[in-house]
Amino acid sequence: MSESRIVRAAAVQISPDLERPGGTLERVLAATDEAAGKGARFIVFPETFVPYYPYFSFIAPPAAQGPEHLRLYEGAVTVPGPVTQAVSAAARRHGAVIVLGINERDHGSLYNAQLIFDADGTLLLKRRKITPTYHERMVWGQGDGAGLTVVETAVGRVGALACWEHYNPLARYALMAQHEEIHAAQFPGSMVGQIFADQMEVTIRHHALEAAAFVVNATGWLTEAQIATISPDERMRGALRGGNCTAIVSPEGKHLVPPMNEGEGILVADMDMALVTKRKRMMDSVGHYARPELLSLNHDARPARTVVTTPASDIPHPRSTDHERLSAADLPGRFLAGAVPGLPGDADGAPDQRPAILRSQAG
Repeated sequence: MSESRIVRAAAVQISPDLERPGGTLERVLAATDEAAGKGARFIVFPETFVPYYPYFSFIAPPAAQGPEHLRLYEGAVTVPGPVTQAVSAAARRHGAVIVLGINERDHGSLYNAQLIFDADGTLLLKRRKITPTYHERMVWGQGDGAGLTVVETAVGRVGALACWEHYNPLARYALMAQHEEIHAAQFPGSMVGQIFADQMEVTIRHHALEAAAFVVNATGWLTEAQIATISPDERMRGALRGGNCTAIVSPEGKHLVPPMNEGEGILVADMDMALVTKRKRMMDSVGHYARPELLSLNHDARPARTVVTTPASDIPHPRSTDHERLSAADLPGRFLAGAVPGLPGDADGAPDQRPAILRSQAG
């Protein structure tokens, strides 16, 4: 697109409610109202923000995680359900596209899921993180290739990845190949320290350059009081600080506003969509700069299924054939006579002159 079309984006960095069921959803809806009040029409929240990111899994040994893991099950989101209905209504009320990270519960499993709601409230995409990272594998199941999908929204073509999925170049290329214009990135925030924030910034700016897309990245924030509730050990609390880089980046790799590295707040910036074509004119990774005869991606976009059911009407039922009904005593004569269809004999039905060998059951 060469025309100048402005989309105002908002990247939200706020704290979840770690204690009260439904509290984080209330914060999401309040932040949506605030961002929309600032004119935002594309709003991104952090990774698995509802009800909260499982910070406990990063610092607690597996044997001690049971109670907190079960508590996360209790607060996890079913899709569709009350949470999706509330966010859908907010998107429709404000005419805004919303990207929300959730812990999704699908019967007995939890997944790291990303939801994209269009400006009319339609849930366009529910995708699951394809490979949970390190400690997260104790909490979530794996997603599939069906979620590597770019959707057409009221603000443009939108794709999303969570956290270290951005370190999988083929996952990013799958979205780039679908001509992603706006990329929603989500990280947990409040983890690992400054090095995580530094790595995150490099990652999102590189994707913006490589995809020729805007990147809107949101990270969560933990207060000191919340960190204290997660761990009584001050040594472990150090692992729950830093690691924030909420940002909005242009296709030229530039921050449109200074990134947010601490505290709560909402970044707002105007995205001039003409910059997508400006960047791609120079370097289109999936177009004139690609070499598909040398390098290409095999993307299996089928949803993963644990059960594939074949209808009874499609199952072939075996029938006895003439030669299966023959008695053992009758077989040699019929065989030599060439009278059994499909058994040796010449085209005119003449008997096969090879000697018949009748093997015993033991043979």
